[in-house]
Amino acid sequence: MPGPSAPAAVSLRGAAVRFGTRTLWSGLDLDIAPGEFVAVLGPNGSGKTTLVKVLLGLLPLAEGEVRIAGRTPRRGSPAIGYIPQQKAFEPDLPLRGRDLVGLGLDGHRWGTGGRGRAVRRAKVAAALAAVEGSAYADSPIGMLSGGEQQRLRIAQALVGEPEVLLCDEPLLSLDLAHQRVVTDLVDARRRAAGTAVLFVTHEINPVLPLVDRVLYLAGGRFRIGPVEEVMTSPVLSELFGTQVDVLQVRDRLVVIGADTASCHGDGPWTA
Repeated sequence: MPGPSAPAAVSLRGAAVRFGTRTLWSGLDLDIAPGEFVAVLGPNGSGKTTLVKVLLGLLPLAEGEVRIAGRTPRRGSPAIGYIPQQKAFEPDLPLRGRDLVGLGLDGHRWGTGGRGRAVRRAKVAAALAAVEGSAYADSPIGMLSGGEQQRLRIAQALVGEPEVLLCDEPLLSLDLAHQRVVTDLVDARRRAAGTAVLFVTHEINPVLPLVDRVLYLAGGRFRIGPVEEVMTSPVLSELFGTQVDVLQVRDRLVVIGADTASCHGDGPWTA
């Protein structure tokens, strides 16, 4: 984990989000240092994706302030790379792998000409190579597997060499092998380039070896700290307002609680 003297890549102070009379969270103070990996956990409706939208500049805060690399978030910010949830593209979508990756450079503006095109091609090729996606650079993205499509989304997020990487449930619908590919690619980027990572997920186990800190959101409250401090029975019981048990089974954390099934699916769930 980066040292405390490193300037924050992400900073929130007194941050609050409200929809009408409902407060998702408030009083949130969070600094993420360059190269730090922060996992965001919590039940459905707790405000995980909403936090990502705030950092992307898509949703204003009701209170407080937010900075990305020292600046106010805005749409299309080159300081931010974004990996969305894994959703299949339409099979007949007329878009090649390299086209999708290129949108990470100029999808929010008109393309460049002349020498700018050569620079763009080189950056896209390098991003594809970094995720081992060069072999399907010219393939229609709708014909690729879910794992291949997600590699391209990672390349799209990284092609602009962002200072902050926002990952919104990027492991959904992926099997264990492809989950490992995604997490390894994200981790390699943050270690090589000092990119700060905010990783929203329902399950911490795939990223457990990588995480520096956890932000856990539940019931309008939150807790921030190392995994061993946040992922405990007393802390989660306090957040949920009911008894929650955290068990360690070999190298996995398993969370069991009377009310958590309604938030996370059927029966016990792994955090």
